[in-house]
Amino acid sequence: MKNPIKEVYFGLKSLFVGMRITIGQFFKPTITVHYPHQTNKIPARFRGHIELVRDEKTGIAKCFVCKLCEKACPSDCITVEGVKPEGAKRKTVTYYRLDFTKCSLCGSCVEACRDAAIRFSREYNLAGLNKEDFVMDLFKRLEGQNAASPVTQPAPTAPVPTASAPQPATAPDVTPAAKPAALAVEVK
Repeated sequence: MKNPIKEVYFGLKSLFVGMRITIGQFFKPTITVHYPHQTNKIPARFRGHIELVRDEKTGIAKCFVCKLCEKACPSDCITVEGVKPEGAKRKTVTYYRLDFTKCSLCGSCVEACRDAAIRFSREYNLAGLNKEDFVMDLFKRLEGQNAASPVTQPAPTAPVPTASAPQPATAPDVTPAAKPAALAVEVK
């Protein structure tokens, strides 16, 4: 049998070490993020799924169906189709399918796109119950964004920006969002 005095000594020592750590952590400020109402700042180099880029002048997708992204994808998760309208010089995209269940977020498609027609999105909160939720038609998503926020033409006196590269998206605020009406009611 072990020495009972040593057992009591090491037991009390470990108790006091644990209490010292607990008391030290008790007085430190909390770092909990209350998720639906607050979010962490997303890093500038965050890679979400890819998305089509809208041309600021015309309001349509910049993609002209060169299929370089489709060829560069090692996971074979991109399918692009398009048509050439009458009188146009280039094709326009009509179908851009991304199977996000296969995507490895390698960035080969974004690097291969010579006209910066696709980029990584800032969407980080993807959740779904079915595999089909992650097979996205990016063209329909872009059209939905166009319908939600129509392109406004700049005033004739304002200079038109000439940069062809897309501007990086800004990270969302860390400020708490407005509470839904159901949560704002206090229970007495």
